[in-house]
Amino acid sequence: MKFLSPLLLIILLLTSCKESKPVAKLDLMKYGLPISINAPENAIVEADDMGVMQDVTIQAGEDYYIQIYGSDAVSVDAKAIFQKKKADIEKGPFFTEISMEEENGMIYKKNIDENTIDYDFIYVKIQGDKEFIFQTGLIGMFNEEQVKEMYNSVK
Repeated sequence: MKFLSPLLLIILLLTSCKESKPVAKLDLMKYGLPISINAPENAIVEADDMGVMQDVTIQAGEDYYIQIYGSDAVSVDAKAIFQKKKADIEKGPFFTEISMEEENGMIYKKNIDENTIDYDFIYVKIQGDKEFIFQTGLIGMFNEEQVKEMYNSVK
């Protein structure tokens, strides 16, 4: 019986560990943003220079899709910018609740219809005289775990 307990513990540990994706530091300078994020190694980056703003998307499969807007900062107060973005999101027709909130960002839930729940995030960062708004990509539906992974990868 003493032999069975450690063996059972090892089996439980091995079966409860979830598979994690290889993650790497992704430098976005060559795409016009002087920042780095942690992203899956197989991530595809696309950038669009819109004149006053850089729009960069990072996608890896169907469960990792981030959009970053970079522009000249309208304020050096990331918290104030986040609060404005938060107020706009809360006015949206599908917004349901905030599932996690920090000083400069949050993860929130949306009910698209009675059977469809989606999660998104917003995170604001000021670096020097630049403002960066991170959010989920515009295409796709994400669960809370996927959005937490994306959110944590940009902080």
